[in-house]
Amino acid sequence: MAAVASLLPASAAVPCLPGRCSRLTPTASARRVSFSKSGSRGGCVLGAGGVGTSRGRRAPGVRRNAAAETYVPGSGKYIAPDYLVKKVTAAELEELVRGERKVPLIVDFYATWCGPCVLMAQDIEMLAVEYESNALFVKVDTDDEYEFSRDMQVRGLPTLYFFSPDQSKDSIRTEGLIPIHMIRNIINNEL
Repeated sequence: MAAVASLLPASAAVPCLPGRCSRLTPTASARRVSFSKSGSRGGCVLGAGGVGTSRGRRAPGVRRNAAAETYVPGSGKYIAPDYLVKKVTAAELEELVRGERKVPLIVDFYATWCGPCVLMAQDIEMLAVEYESNALFVKVDTDDEYEFSRDMQVRGLPTLYFFSPDQSKDSIRTEGLIPIHMIRNIINNEL
């Protein structure tokens, strides 16, 4: 803390009683820089490996909705089989894309550690209910299917691919968190 304080101008150093300060104060370490409330723990931290690093992680056995999820030992991942959006492998996805379909295919490339992917997954689950028989939604975990994701040129997460049932039409690709009404617009008007 003293090293960071020495970098701040003298006017920025305002005295604060221990445990009573509510302003955000910078904290630093050799590998990460974060802003946290004085005396608090946890929160989002930009780590050396990029985003997704946090201090306070739950133990593998402690989950909010443990009945709906199954822990896969050794992988650090949870599986929820009751979701409408099915997780597929690269081979299964290739069959879906090349096969004959009567409905559009929407593919979500995601990662379990990606915050925007979790937010978009909620929207995609709602759309899967809304378009239950009019569109097919699937998801691909980029950590499990790294080579396939690289071949599909997935560079940012979440990435959505929209495949029309008409094989002559080009697919549409979006990257990043997009609003639900934009996804609806693509499904209704572009496919």
